[in-house]
Amino acid sequence: MTHQDPISWVFTMIGKLVVGLWMLLANGIGGAARALGSSARDLDPAHRRDGVGLAVLAGAIVLAAMTWRESAGTVPDVVNTVVKSVFGSLAWALPLLLGLLAWRFLRHPDQNADTGRMVIGWSALLIGVLGIVHVANGVPYPSGTENDGMDKVSGAGGIIGFIVSAPPASILPAFITIPLLLLLSGFGVLVITATPVHRIPERLAELKHMLFTRQAPARPGEPAKKRARTGKKSAERDVTDSVKPYDTPVLADGEKRADHSPEIVPGLTDEEEAASAERRKQPEPPQPSPAPRKVEQLVLSPQAGPYVLPDLLTLKQGSAPKPQTKANTVVVNALTSVLEQFTIDAQVMGFTRGPTVTRYEIELGPAVKVEKVTALTKNIAYAVKSADVRILSPIPGKSAIGVEIPNADKDLVSLGDVLRSQVAQADQHPMIVGLGKDVEGRTIVANLAKMPHLLIAGATGAGKSVCVNGLITSILMRATPDEVRMVLVDPKRVELSVYEGIPHLITPIITNPKKAAEALEWVVGEMDRRYDDLAASGFRHVDEFNKAVRAGKLQPPPGSERVYQPYPYLLVIVDELADLMMVAPRDVEDSVVRITQLARAAGIHLVIATQRPSVDVVTGLIKANVPSRLAFAVSSLTDSRVILDQPGADKLVGQGDALFLPMGASKPIRIQNAFVGEKEIAEIVAHCKTQMQAEYREDVSAAPVKREIDEDIGDDLDLLLQAAELIVTTQFGSTSMLQRKLRVGFAKAGRLMDLLESRNVVGPSEGSKAREVMVKPDDLPGLLADLRGE
Repeated sequence: MTHQDPISWVFTMIGKLVVGLWMLLANGIGGAARALGSSARDLDPAHRRDGVGLAVLAGAIVLAAMTWRESAGTVPDVVNTVVKSVFGSLAWALPLLLGLLAWRFLRHPDQNADTGRMVIGWSALLIGVLGIVHVANGVPYPSGTENDGMDKVSGAGGIIGFIVSAPPASILPAFITIPLLLLLSGFGVLVITATPVHRIPERLAELKHMLFTRQAPARPGEPAKKRARTGKKSAERDVTDSVKPYDTPVLADGEKRADHSPEIVPGLTDEEEAASAERRKQPEPPQPSPAPRKVEQLVLSPQAGPYVLPDLLTLKQGSAPKPQTKANTVVVNALTSVLEQFTIDAQVMGFTRGPTVTRYEIELGPAVKVEKVTALTKNIAYAVKSADVRILSPIPGKSAIGVEIPNADKDLVSLGDVLRSQVAQADQHPMIVGLGKDVEGRTIVANLAKMPHLLIAGATGAGKSVCVNGLITSILMRATPDEVRMVLVDPKRVELSVYEGIPHLITPIITNPKKAAEALEWVVGEMDRRYDDLAASGFRHVDEFNKAVRAGKLQPPPGSERVYQPYPYLLVIVDELADLMMVAPRDVEDSVVRITQLARAAGIHLVIATQRPSVDVVTGLIKANVPSRLAFAVSSLTDSRVILDQPGADKLVGQGDALFLPMGASKPIRIQNAFVGEKEIAEIVAHCKTQMQAEYREDVSAAPVKREIDEDIGDDLDLLLQAAELIVTTQFGSTSMLQRKLRVGFAKAGRLMDLLESRNVVGPSEGSKAREVMVKPDDLPGLLADLRGE
């Protein structure tokens, strides 16, 4: 055992040297930190992370210089000996791993959690590999026989390899020890790739698909050309082909997902989309706008040419998104300070900056209740100096609490940017409308045909009118009059007047609330007419009916002069529901409920806007049949519950800040609604008017023939008609008979008899005898017509 003494002495000296150097370095750094005082706390966290990354990078360079070349000096010899003794034959990889760690700090400063995971994964992988190398070299010990010694250990797996492999190798054979160490290395690979064990087959399938079935990328401009609908073949496209299981009306800009995607598909942020656009510019100049769908458009009349859609460049661009500002750093420090003051084991892991608000993500430590953070809403608002703080617990799809705080410097979201985005251009459905961008900066568009109806509500000045203008402008930019027709109801008379005369209208803009109720009745009649055609032809949706008509597969019955034409989508937009409910609440509610209950399959869709979201305007029946909601800022929690059935809208900051709750979603999406200016709208309307003149239908707002019913009849017309028919038919005028046959009381039967007497149907009362009937059965149809007022 005497040969162990020199080795032990070497390790003792090395340990003392390392401890001494560490204490010297720690004392120096500690003294410098104390000298700087509290001012170091105000340093930007990004600078701190950069400092750590640069320090690690410097350590990697120094270590590589000492271990990758012939050592010349005492210190390099000691460092080289220690590193090789610890890491064995893989000591050369240590500078590379340190360089990778430094790159993570410098390249991805906002992914600290991922960096920690990568450190754990690479450590497990390295330890497992060192153990396998050590077993492969015969498991040499630091001391012992002639096959052992530190030189053998350094040439194998080093001290780490010895520690991890010697215990199992001493009791198990090598063919069992090596698989155990492979499990440790495999665990490291799973941690690095963030792959749970149950998802290994899925990841292998994705890898196989990426390696063997990858398609060549399309050239810039090619997708737009492929989407351009040309000729009769494109006109026969089946809209129902895009309907998939678990489909959603919401489309978010981003990577492609499976058709059974969740409600919101994660998409590209502003920076990623800008980078993607920049890459598309490299091979060849980009298309200034999508290819006009000239050839595919239906000819409207012999005198008119093909309908040309407005150029997307007519809509202006918004402001460039800001990835991070100094205000975000101040808020992060304030949130961290609040958590420290209340001794909550949680930390701010990062943030995502949107156009209007920034969502800060707080991750809880183990055994920390979510309520501890959510109960600090007022303290957080006090710390960040903002009253409009909204807390999400948790953020959908993340194990983190979200704190949404308004930005001091907002970004302008333009409707042009939304309609020019990838997600809007990927789907050529005519009912796609641009909504705006969410908190993460992703573009959000929606398909009104899948909503299928939308309720928009918000206080005055919250952005409701701009939203309605954005919906109409989106339709004008993407759809021809043959694809979408509109009915606009504007009781305020000034909100939608700019759209007067566009060819998409089937009636002049309706400003009279009474005529609006009549127009809604016409829409109900149009719905019934469409359903009659669907039922007669055996189709369940108007899209299938239109496809059959365009393909020439649907023929009218023999002897009929009917000529089948494709039905366009019919979009009804009511700008102020409250005005209609004040004039004709029963008629308006009945029409709205009937449309929203049945009109989806007929291609008729309703958008209702109101600035008074009270229960007498947005009634329970209307809410139950309008599944999609868009809530702008409101003044009270009660109004928010009327619109969304949950709080949240009372915490919005106004000016386009909204909560969008699409059909089937449990949590609303916070978006910044896209802005479109009046000048842009005027240019688009002028372009549409030059393409085609408006052709109105006279029967939409025409007042139906009213029956002139006498005032004394009131609501008893139906009973009066039954009583007249009963008495004239039987030629027996008795009040008691009316009680028995009509099942009414004595007072009601007496009143009916008095009404008939005043109209010379029966004679005067003669005591207990039956009254004389003055009208013969042959004159009964004329009598009933007179009573109806015809």
